[in-house]
Amino acid sequence: MHLKIRHRTEYRYETPVRYSIQELRLTPPDVAGQTIDKWKVSTPIKASTSLDAFGNLYSVFVQESSYTSMMIEAEGDVQTQDAFEFIDEPKAVSPYHLLQQTNLTEPTAEMLEFFSASLPKKNSIDEVMKLAAAVQSAILYFPGQTNFATTAAQSFAMKSGVCQDHAHIMLGLCRASNIPARYVSGYFFAEDSPNLASHAWIDFCTDIDRGLWTSIDITNACFTDARHVRLAIGRDYYSAAPVKGVRSGGGGEELSATISITQSN
Repeated sequence: MHLKIRHRTEYRYETPVRYSIQELRLTPPDVAGQTIDKWKVSTPIKASTSLDAFGNLYSVFVQESSYTSMMIEAEGDVQTQDAFEFIDEPKAVSPYHLLQQTNLTEPTAEMLEFFSASLPKKNSIDEVMKLAAAVQSAILYFPGQTNFATTAAQSFAMKSGVCQDHAHIMLGLCRASNIPARYVSGYFFAEDSPNLASHAWIDFCTDIDRGLWTSIDITNACFTDARHVRLAIGRDYYSAAPVKGVRSGGGGEELSATISITQSN
């Protein structure tokens, strides 16, 4: 597929923000299944760019003069094809590091008991896919209803959530089963479901020695394919978030994020 993507994030504040730091992971990498034809990230002031520990391209900019609104835009063209296996670069974060739970993924005893029949007894694609199907069935998908800070435990208690919650629950259960797993942020092309444009799924490590990962989309109950565009990987949403920051001042915040994805020849 040839996908044209435009992602606009706008912040508005009740009172002037005095100081802020923004961190962006808005540049998709050239990896299996996707080639970046062109890509541009526009920020209010010049950002510095580097690679983080997971190999994500990230940008940081600091605003020291006051403002009451801010716009961040990312847009470009990506060529995609079906792919669900990924091999790490030699200096990649060890899969063993991805066995550690985070505040967003930590499972409760109730979660582990509820999914006990579906927890993988071994690290195989069939068993992990069985668990993914169980998570998708148990946690009702409600687009736009759940806060990004919602933990796996909270989403499980509500039995509902968004794609980030599906991912966090799956991460927690994989790690509890001694299977390294990581969060993936990205985009998903679905003409009839624009709410899915901003998306999240997981990779789980099928061969630790080779650094081989298999990518599955819990919300759509499938391996990743040409509809998926990877942005960043991390331990959870927070470490792979497309946009995050801290600020001083501003009072109440209004956030507006719009993403358009179109297919062209």
